[in-house]
Amino acid sequence: MNGTYTHPTRLTVKNRFWSINPVPGKQPTDLRNESGYSGRVEYLRDEQKHFSLRLSDVKKTDEHVYCIRVITNEDKERWLGFPGVTLTVTDLQVIAPAEVTEGQSAVLTCKTTCSLTDPTFIWYKNIPGLTTKTTKSNEVHLQRVSSEDAGSYSCAVRGYEHLPSPAQTLSVRYPPKNVSVSISSSGEIVEGSSVTMTCSSDANPPVKNYNWFKGTTSVGNEKTYNISKISTEDSGEYKCKCSNEVGHQDSISVALNVLYPPKNVSVSINSSGEIVEGSSVTLTCSSDANPPVENYTWFKEKESSPVGSGQSYRALQSGQYYCEAQNKHGSERSAAVSVTLNVRSGADVGMSRRSGVQSVFQFIPKVFSGVEVRALCRTLEFFHSNLHTPCLHGARFVHRGIVMLEQIWAS
Repeated sequence: MNGTYTHPTRLTVKNRFWSINPVPGKQPTDLRNESGYSGRVEYLRDEQKHFSLRLSDVKKTDEHVYCIRVITNEDKERWLGFPGVTLTVTDLQVIAPAEVTEGQSAVLTCKTTCSLTDPTFIWYKNIPGLTTKTTKSNEVHLQRVSSEDAGSYSCAVRGYEHLPSPAQTLSVRYPPKNVSVSISSSGEIVEGSSVTMTCSSDANPPVKNYNWFKGTTSVGNEKTYNISKISTEDSGEYKCKCSNEVGHQDSISVALNVLYPPKNVSVSINSSGEIVEGSSVTLTCSSDANPPVENYTWFKEKESSPVGSGQSYRALQSGQYYCEAQNKHGSERSAAVSVTLNVRSGADVGMSRRSGVQSVFQFIPKVFSGVEVRALCRTLEFFHSNLHTPCLHGARFVHRGIVMLEQIWAS
């Protein structure tokens, strides 16, 4: 903007500057000191009293009335060049809806007051040059808007790329998406520890409601779900549901696996028929543990050392037995169970034939005297009346802890 002035020769110009929008009764302000003009104002002067203003990076907001202010050596001799110069700025503007919902359509218009001959418009998204679209039309049509279309849009005219329009933000509303659950805990989730689960998502507007579910049961309604002292009952599948004004979405279920030492340890007895001395009893140790039991140890009361290992144990003697189950998180012992091997009463006789000699086996609970042996021989002769040969002799021996009497008959 060019300006000139003259003044009486008796006066000396002390200062001169440009100001905007003069108001009667108010002292004008040097344009260089106005907000928004710093670094954009340059004064050009010469000896012929020309005083021009060069304004760089002109904006639409620079539309004002610009006047020259001249201050002389006499206080009453101050002038303001009025009406001054009216600056009108022609620029580009992006006209776009302030907000659109995902799935709807939107039209962006590059508007200008300039008279252009067959212009070509260039569109920018977010950062000039990052995403561009060139078109002969001054409009961009978004048929089905998605969340990826949100951002700042600006436009320019080919040949004037250095004068782009101010950016216009397009806001896209969409329901929660990419909903996920993260678990925060110190290492493995062990019974008694603390666990926090956090629900995350991408949504516009932000998520308004959170809902937590264990299976199909609702358990919480905050962004985070905390279990301060977790137990085995808390194991299961968890998911969260996010909702905003546009819609909702569920996360994929995550498994909460609570680890714990053996509990409810017990011993069961497995036997077929009567438990008699000389036979054996199988004891089985059972428990509930996560991870499964790694070691089983068997004990007999009143004995200082373990008597066996493994989930099952074969007891050969009467007594009180118990087991200890252990995994890496701890151990627990069962209650003791009583095993009693009964003694048979009377004679259980078996017969076999071998090498021309008939043998009769008598299972007895004690060592017999000679008189008892002879009496037994007579009893055997009675039961085997078809054999008239008298009892020859008796012999005692031990087989698997049971005293046995062998009566030999002549064939």
